[in-house]
Amino acid sequence: MKSILLREIKSFFGSPIGYLVIAIFLLLNGLFLWVFEGDFNILNSGFADLTPFFTLSPWILIFLIPAVTMRSFSDEKKQGTIELLMTKPISIWEIVSGKFFGAFLLIVIAIIPTFIYVYVIYGLGMPEGNIDMGSTMGSYFGLLFLIAAYTSIGIFTSTLSENQIVAFIVSVFLCFIFYFGFQGVASQFKSFEDIISLFGMDYHFKSMSRGVIDTRDVLYFVSITYIFLFFTVLKLKDSKWK
Repeated sequence: MKSILLREIKSFFGSPIGYLVIAIFLLLNGLFLWVFEGDFNILNSGFADLTPFFTLSPWILIFLIPAVTMRSFSDEKKQGTIELLMTKPISIWEIVSGKFFGAFLLIVIAIIPTFIYVYVIYGLGMPEGNIDMGSTMGSYFGLLFLIAAYTSIGIFTSTLSENQIVAFIVSVFLCFIFYFGFQGVASQFKSFEDIISLFGMDYHFKSMSRGVIDTRDVLYFVSITYIFLFFTVLKLKDSKWK
């Protein structure tokens, strides 16, 4: 797995992809949070917290993570290197895990510079330091789990076609359904709203954002991540590249 992970990281930063992903994520967040007028502008909100950042980030990542993962196996199939990859003396689980952690680490690297926002908000508080660190750290923790879930979905969809655009579109669709879709459906069925909402990422992410790490929320994200990685392994085993 380590060799695949290092290969992925070198691939990301050996080309403009890695730098572009980090730049786009930071630029979009920076513009919406500090420059553009609107609901996400922290300076105009009157509150010293990062709620706008944690509201906006999942939507940016819905498009950004599929853009990173769409090439994971699609490109291997298109270039004809999937056969070589499958003949390596490592299991399919190790190959999938290496691809997964490579993409996951790239997005985490993009998240790290946003801790500057915490420092800025800390200084802007009245009095200084008037920021709910429990809620903020819980939100960052939840964001990591959300990234893992999005990444596992993206890795899976990259096995469905050698066309990267198809993999990207399917991944965006599935991420959207799991993040917002269940919440949308729940709003139409008031009698079962609480039950249906439990299946959506939005519900569990917001739960973590309150600063209380519930094992049910952690288990939910771990389960989604594992399920899609398991589907990825099954798809590769059942393909002609086995």
